[in-house]
Amino acid sequence: MAPLSFRPAVMIQGSENPQPEPMPRRAPHISYRMTDPARALDEPGTLAVFGFGADAPLHQDPRWLRVALEPFEEPAALEVWQVDGPVRHGHDGPVRWSDGDGWLFAALELDENDHGGPDATAAKAYRLLHQFVTNRAEHHVLRVWNYLDAINQGEGDDERYKRFCDGRVAGMGDFFIDGFPAATAIGHHAGAQQLQVYLLASDQPGTAVENPRQTSAWRYPRQYGRTPPSFARATILPAGDALAISGTAAVVGHASAHADDLQQQLLETFTNLDALLRNAGMPSGLDTHSPLKAYVRCPGDAAQVRRFIHERLPGVPVLLLHGDICRGELLVEIDGWRYA
Repeated sequence: MAPLSFRPAVMIQGSENPQPEPMPRRAPHISYRMTDPARALDEPGTLAVFGFGADAPLHQDPRWLRVALEPFEEPAALEVWQVDGPVRHGHDGPVRWSDGDGWLFAALELDENDHGGPDATAAKAYRLLHQFVTNRAEHHVLRVWNYLDAINQGEGDDERYKRFCDGRVAGMGDFFIDGFPAATAIGHHAGAQQLQVYLLASDQPGTAVENPRQTSAWRYPRQYGRTPPSFARATILPAGDALAISGTAAVVGHASAHADDLQQQLLETFTNLDALLRNAGMPSGLDTHSPLKAYVRCPGDAAQVRRFIHERLPGVPVLLLHGDICRGELLVEIDGWRYA
């Protein structure tokens, strides 16, 4: 799938001169940095800043989010999103937001104890985000992250991830009527039944990308739950200058591969990443401008994952985080960004 092309010029009634479509927005710059949150928030163009784990500080700025995933390396880097142009920010009920240069960051955190479990909480979260985004110029949602407690707890259709998928679809309505965004769903170990959801949206659409080695998630068979997961494998951002990569693991077709074999799962995951890049029309491989997150189920596996990635992708920035993958047999998942 090739990057977005420019759409034809639009004729304005009563004028013989076509009006060109606006130029696509340059992708936000995503970086991992060892810095103070206040300093990063004070920099021009900062759209969002993320700290990881319980030791990340609290901050009242709505652009700051302390993610409930513990890092394996201390001190942990911050993740910083920056755009061209000034940034505004504020709150809309439980939704924290910021916007600038045609880009929108929106996030919320909900306690399941207040809403009735993972399905009802996900439904509430997606309804609130839908209501907030719908009336904004930046209503094209390109990428979503979901972090929930005890993601694999429960049997069959009662597994918490499957209940989350039920609630997500119930709450989104026609939120993604033009196609699903890229997304990640990971289980945290924060000791509280808190759901965190945040997104990146734009005033211009992106292009969804699928992986020819994998069944599209929304087409998964019934064995994966009443409601199949609702996401694209990746999204090309409006200018075609970056690829937002969804959580990617050792899944071939719709089946998990190499159950409980970390090394083979890593190899399969990178085969999937290579196939995804090819289908997106991106150069093969990942470079030092391609920040990644690696979610690792078992803390004892972190060193092997770190070594594998550093040997395969020397110099590529990686955040190594303790997180449970949506299928109990999967040990590692990787997402991130590829800039053209």
